Amino acid sequence: MTLFMSRVPQIAVVGGGIAGLGFALALHQRGVACDVYESVPEVRELGVGITLLPHAMRELASLGLQGELEAVGIENLESVFFNRYGQFIYREPRGRHAGYPLPEVGIHRGKLHRILFDAAVQRLGANRIHTNHRCTGVTQGSASATLHFVQGKDGAPLPSVPADVVVACDGIHSAVRRQFYPDEQVAFAGINTWRGVTRHSPILTGKTYMRVGSIKTGKMVIYPIVDNIDADGNQLINWMAEIEGSSVSMNDWNRGGKVDDFISLFADWKFDWLDVPALIRNADQILEYPMVDKDPIAQWTFGRVTLMGDAAHPMYPRGSNGSAQALVDGRTLADELASALARQTDPVMALQAYEGKRREVTARIVQTNRSMPPDFINIRVDELSGDKPFRHIDDLISQAELREMSDSYKRVAGFSLEALKT
Repeated sequence: MTLFMSRVPQIAVVGGGIAGLGFALALHQRGVACDVYESVPEVRELGVGITLLPHAMRELASLGLQGELEAVGIENLESVFFNRYGQFIYREPRGRHAGYPLPEVGIHRGKLHRILFDAAVQRLGANRIHTNHRCTGVTQGSASATLHFVQGKDGAPLPSVPADVVVACDGIHSAVRRQFYPDEQVAFAGINTWRGVTRHSPILTGKTYMRVGSIKTGKMVIYPIVDNIDADGNQLINWMAEIEGSSVSMNDWNRGGKVDDFISLFADWKFDWLDVPALIRNADQILEYPMVDKDPIAQWTFGRVTLMGDAAHPMYPRGSNGSAQALVDGRTLADELASALARQTDPVMALQAYEGKRREVTARIVQTNRSMPPDFINIRVDELSGDKPFRHIDDLISQAELREMSDSYKRVAGFSLEALKT
């Protein structure tokens, strides 16, 4: 008699971030129970901004969350590229404005997390969401696995938890992944980033996602995430500064950023449509991060344990694609487990089927984010112009060529218009 024929399986989700909560909600939607173990004692609305691309919104809409997300975010009208002199390179409509059935939304990451967390508590039940549980590892035999925990707050030991299936959604520093790849290191190619949020009047349309400059000489990604933040009609503007250096040391994680460490790169970025140094200096909050990922791995699933989201395929935060791929992971595995339950077959087969559908796809995205990310448009134009101001972009490259660069990334990442219309 198989596991599913004898009893309902115990599914443990390690990590209550976007991947873990999205997966848990997808399981619940399919009538499959699970328990989520999150390391923080209390979920708070922390962090900066995130963009929900149409394929991320497709997954979130299927979970019944689209209305809540649109209510607290800003729908992007367009994406616009500029060089570091503030000169226009390329513009394209986004989301619904580009013919997609779903919007592209800029949102505060903390608000997204809160909506997912509250939905999980409400739908799964508070007794299924275990905070203050930091996973230190998992052991397993042929018939079951055992999760080991300490308190996230002070490291005090907690009782171990048995499970039939373990899904590790515990991020780029996954303790579960480390068991199977103990010597692995993050891949740092010399790109450091600083992220901030600033109260500012609407920029351009007030619904514009902007990429300015390139990582060779300094790059900014700028977009609004909260509308009407005060009585003056200001928005909360999310921005990320990036710079590549051949001999730089890697930034710390989640440390408060210092303006003087990077402001010199942008000191003369004062355009008729935006004063970038002022945007940076007026930030409510600045954090520093290294831009890192990990090389794709040959195996995600080990017996009754599998990896998901950043634990499986950490990628450069370019193209706003990490969260989308995590949500697709969750829906894919939820489908496989629900199907296995219906067929009364061993869940290990479901984990393997999920990996078969997702591992190579996400590996291509990891590699593309390194070599041909969306901002390759800016890099290419800098090469053509010699990093000098130009008379008109059409003197260097056609809009059709730039559009093809953009569309090529969408096809690899799985959110081409054709893919989401089917």
